Amino acid sequence: MSDTHSWRPSRRRIREGLGGALEPVAACAVALGLLTVWTGSGAAGSPAHVEVAAGTVFLPFGSTQESAAFFRISNSGGSDDRLTSVASPVLDDVMLGRYAPTGRGAAGMRMVDSAAVPAGEGLTMSPYGVDVMVRIREPLHLGDRIPFVLKFREGGTIKAEAVVIRPSVGSEGRHD
Repeated sequence: MSDTHSWRPSRRRIREGLGGALEPVAACAVALGLLTVWTGSGAAGSPAHVEVAAGTVFLPFGSTQESAAFFRISNSGGSDDRLTSVASPVLDDVMLGRYAPTGRGAAGMRMVDSAAVPAGEGLTMSPYGVDVMVRIREPLHLGDRIPFVLKFREGGTIKAEAVVIRPSVGSEGRHD
C-alpha cells in the first residue's frame, strides 16, 4: 500500500494557527507602540545629573538679618529634576524664594516649595528669579564661606559652599 496523497491543512487549521500566532504579534506591536510613546515623551531619557557650582551670599546691609544666596545648578542628564529644599548649619530660616513684582515699581519675595532644574540646562539663581532666602544667625563678613546642603528630587543631596559678597548694581547674584 502506498500512501500517495499529501497532507494539506484545512481552512480551519490555518485560521487556528494564524489566530494563535497573531495574539503574541499584536501584544508585541502594542508594547512597542507604548515604548515609542514613552521614549518620545522624554520619560525614557537618562537620569538627571545635577551639579552645583560655588554660590554667593549677599552681605546684609546695616542691621538687616535677612539676605539671599544664589547658586548655579547644571543638569547634564536627560531627565528634569527639582530642587526641593536648601539648608545651612550656620544660617536660620533657609528657604527657596522667588522674586514677585507687586506693581508700581515695588517687588517682594515669596516662598516656593521647589524649583525646576531642566534636563540639559539647569537653574541660575538671581535676585530677579529663584533664590535662597536666609536669616543671618551670626554677623557675616566679606569672603566668609557658608556651607549649604541642597536636596533634589532625583539627584539626591549635594553639599555646596557660598562665599559672602557685597551686592553690586547690575551684577547682583547673576551668574551669566
